[in-house]
Amino acid sequence: MEKMNITHKIVAMQPELEHFAYKLTADRESANDLVQDCLLKALDNKEKFVHTQNFKGWMYTIMRNIFINNYRKSLREVDMTDSTYNLYAQTMTEGEEGNQFETIYDLKELYKVINAVPEDLKKPFMMFVAGFKYREIAEKMDLPVGTIKSRLFLIRKRLQQDLKDFS
Repeated sequence: MEKMNITHKIVAMQPELEHFAYKLTADRESANDLVQDCLLKALDNKEKFVHTQNFKGWMYTIMRNIFINNYRKSLREVDMTDSTYNLYAQTMTEGEEGNQFETIYDLKELYKVINAVPEDLKKPFMMFVAGFKYREIAEKMDLPVGTIKSRLFLIRKRLQQDLKDFS
C-alpha cells in the first residue's frame, strides 16, 4: 500500500517538475525530457525514499542531479568536437600551402579508418577519447570493465596497424 502511495505522489509531482525543469533548461523539449528522466529515476528508486524526508525536495534533487549529469556529458561532447576542430584548424594554418592538401587527405583517411571499425569497438573508443573513464564507459555500455579495456586495446592495435603509413 505504501509503495502505491509513493507511486501516486511521484506521478502527481509532474506539473511541478515540469515548471522546475523549464526553469533549468529554458527549453520545452529539453524540460519534457528532463521530467521523463526524473520520473523514471524516481519510480526506479522509490524504495530508497525515506518517509521522514521531504518528498518534494527528494524529487527536485533527483531532477537537479540528472540535469547536472546531462550538462557535464554535453560539455565532454562539445570539448571533443572543439578540440578536434582546433587541431585541424591549427594544422591547416601552420602547414605550408602544398601540405594543406596532404593534411586534408590524411584526415579523410583517418576518418575512413575509424569509421571502418566495428561499432562495438568504435563506441568505447570515442567515449574514451571524449574523456570518459573505463568505469564510466563500462556502466554506460552495461559491460564489464575488462571488456572495455580489451576493446580499447583491440581498436588501438587495429588503428596502429591501419595507420602505420601515416607516421
